[in-house]
Amino acid sequence: MKHFVRPLSTLLTSCLFFLFAHAFPRALPIPQGQDGSGSRELIGDLRTVGPTTPVGRSIANIIMGSESGQSSVIGQRPANDTACAADPCCVWYDVSLALTVLFLGPAGRCNNQARAAIRLGFHDAGTWSKTNRDSGLDFGGADGSLLMNFGEDARAENNGLQGIIGKLRIVQKLFKIGFADLVQYASIHAVVTCPLGPRLRAFTGRKDATRAAPDGLLPDVHAAADSLIALFQDKTIVPHDLAALLGAHSTSKAFVQPGVPAGTPQDTTPAVWDVRFYNETIQSPSPKGVFVFPSDAVLSKHPAVSTEWNSFIDAQSHWNEDYATAYTRLSMLGVNNINSLRECSQTLPPARPDFPGASVQFADS
Repeated sequence: MKHFVRPLSTLLTSCLFFLFAHAFPRALPIPQGQDGSGSRELIGDLRTVGPTTPVGRSIANIIMGSESGQSSVIGQRPANDTACAADPCCVWYDVSLALTVLFLGPAGRCNNQARAAIRLGFHDAGTWSKTNRDSGLDFGGADGSLLMNFGEDARAENNGLQGIIGKLRIVQKLFKIGFADLVQYASIHAVVTCPLGPRLRAFTGRKDATRAAPDGLLPDVHAAADSLIALFQDKTIVPHDLAALLGAHSTSKAFVQPGVPAGTPQDTTPAVWDVRFYNETIQSPSPKGVFVFPSDAVLSKHPAVSTEWNSFIDAQSHWNEDYATAYTRLSMLGVNNINSLRECSQTLPPARPDFPGASVQFADS
């Protein structure tokens, strides 16, 4: 895809106006989850042809647990427009700056737009299953369909995402980037924007959707634990990794739960990416001002999940690394050109492993 290139100052000015005005070996080791909850498996073209490029091998290693899903490499946008046009990652420096403006609150914490972007990444990628793939219906997943005009934003499970969808559509139009890549890049960027969040690795080059994603493949917050575990296993996500992914509720807020005031958080520090969620979810009674999703409550106690769940309490770096592994997998569901992707992690903002006031309860941005 040809990228739209302008001087950086013009890009940022325009963006702010729009946003706020309107041959490698195939065999890989398959590590067991630390809680014995199952083994990981390859997905997409990594499953069918194996890793055939350096990026393909890195992604395979990450999702199999033998390479870090975090990156500390920070690049610099080429100042020369000719050099920028020749660098397929260059446009993402500009996208990154625009998303920082969108996601960072005035107090330096992540805001409601960041929370919504994290949820958007889950809801777009989560619409894929092995059952559909094996029956010849291999579509859905991280293909950007939720950001496109297929009507998915009207589905009940996507209530509350309409605002971030509208803003990211503006970003996509401004920078002429793929919908699929933007959804996942924005979700990853939002995690990095949140204080204490891991600096996940960002890969681009996914193919955009050509139709709406299958319906009925996202989790129900009132479902039984065994049903939820089976749902995620059908997405190749084992309970060990599910425990890590659920921690994204550290920065979430409930807006569509009957009887729950809109904006009620799932832990006492909703603007910080921390592990309070894991301890506060299992407290009885729950901390005042916190709403625990029924699905989180039942999963936290399930024997396939509880060991890993409890291991994250007071273990920020452990959770960050496990989340990076699990989310990289999620962001590749339904992607059948993994070997042709490129890594653009260097375009993300730096991580903030320390943040003054991170422990202040209910502080927001």
